[in-house]
Amino acid sequence: MAGSGKRRRLEELGLPGWLSLVNPVVAFLQRLGLVVGPMCLISVPGRRSGRMRTTPVSLLVVDGRRYVVAGTGEADWVENARRAGWAILSRGRREERVRLVELPVEERVPILREFPEKVPGGVTFFRRLYGISGSPEEFAGLAPRCPVFRIEGGKMV
Repeated sequence: MAGSGKRRRLEELGLPGWLSLVNPVVAFLQRLGLVVGPMCLISVPGRRSGRMRTTPVSLLVVDGRRYVVAGTGEADWVENARRAGWAILSRGRREERVRLVELPVEERVPILREFPEKVPGGVTFFRRLYGISGSPEEFAGLAPRCPVFRIEGGKMV
């Protein structure tokens, strides 16, 4: 998808179009070994091409387990992750192959409730997408709309 096509797709989903410009920069910096906050990269094989597609995400750790929360189930990386069931997770120059397990809606609630406290930098995107203030209960209410993947296996190398 061309840059303007990516921008248009993001805007259709309610996300800022500038993400199509910023995400590649964040990915580049991560590959150089520069880590910013809780950001890491998730790379999943494309549904049609099989080529690895990479996007920055924020890791959320709850009770010692790692999760990735998606703002919408329509994001390309989410659809690719659902199809593949695995990903390469990288942070700086370290990477690991992991299994992705999408949680059922009822299991998402306690994880989403933790999001605003543990990943405060990500709250802005959810405010924009859903018009919420960012309280834990509002996040819990997003469970039917926001996929949550538990990360299993792997070890950063």
